[in-house]
Amino acid sequence: MIKVGFLGTGNMGGAIIRGIAAAYKSEAEIYAYDLDAAKLAELEKQGVKAVSSEGEICDKCKYVFLAIKPQVFDSVLPKLADHVKEDTVVVSIAAGITEEYIMKTTKDKVHTVIVMPNTPFLLGEGATALAKGTYTTDEEFEVVKSIFSTGGIAEVVPMDKMKEIIAINGSSPAFIYLYAKGFIDYAKENGIDGDAALRLFAKSLIGSAKMMTESGKTIDELIKMVSSPGGTTLAGLDGLYQGKLTDVVKDCCERCTKRAYELSK
Repeated sequence: MIKVGFLGTGNMGGAIIRGIAAAYKSEAEIYAYDLDAAKLAELEKQGVKAVSSEGEICDKCKYVFLAIKPQVFDSVLPKLADHVKEDTVVVSIAAGITEEYIMKTTKDKVHTVIVMPNTPFLLGEGATALAKGTYTTDEEFEVVKSIFSTGGIAEVVPMDKMKEIIAINGSSPAFIYLYAKGFIDYAKENGIDGDAALRLFAKSLIGSAKMMTESGKTIDELIKMVSSPGGTTLAGLDGLYQGKLTDVVKDCCERCTKRAYELSK
């Protein structure tokens, strides 16, 4: 029986809770604290046990998930300091929150896991990056990793790359949506039904992603597969090359990472 507690039950916190409930069933006890009483009441209907304070989460649970906004960490974490135990595992899913900051504001040598999930987790298609804290045991880390695997895939990343990874999986859905918007807008401008275009392009994204992960071919090989000599694809690719798309993407990622360091605690 694992005891898991959540500070914050918003979209991501709620999705992780549902993943644990479905995967572990009677093997997990789930506790939650949220300022929104309505959210807690809804979760109680699903078997989650509501508590009355942040500290109570630590008193009852080994695994404590910080599913709160980064701007409230300064006011919330000090409330945990007197309740964190030697074997408590603090799991942060907020961008820019570091292991050092959690130790400084709760307890020295606290066990941590730093996590960067993404919003497709809400549909069971998440791509989560995790880093193991200095004092966290392998067994504890595997428990946390298995929890995030309930909503997609989970990949281990070095702790010192957790800011750089944000552009790759945490923020990238927004970048992909903007890229997709260009194609959907083009379809509408040319008299094609927007909903049909969205479905076609979205399915093309899904299929292309599977080709990248399951075909055994490199990305360059996959590009070549679609590109007939003198054909339409090459004509389109010429426009992307001239617009230096890969340079634009690199700049996007660098800006994202720079901001992560600015927000870091």
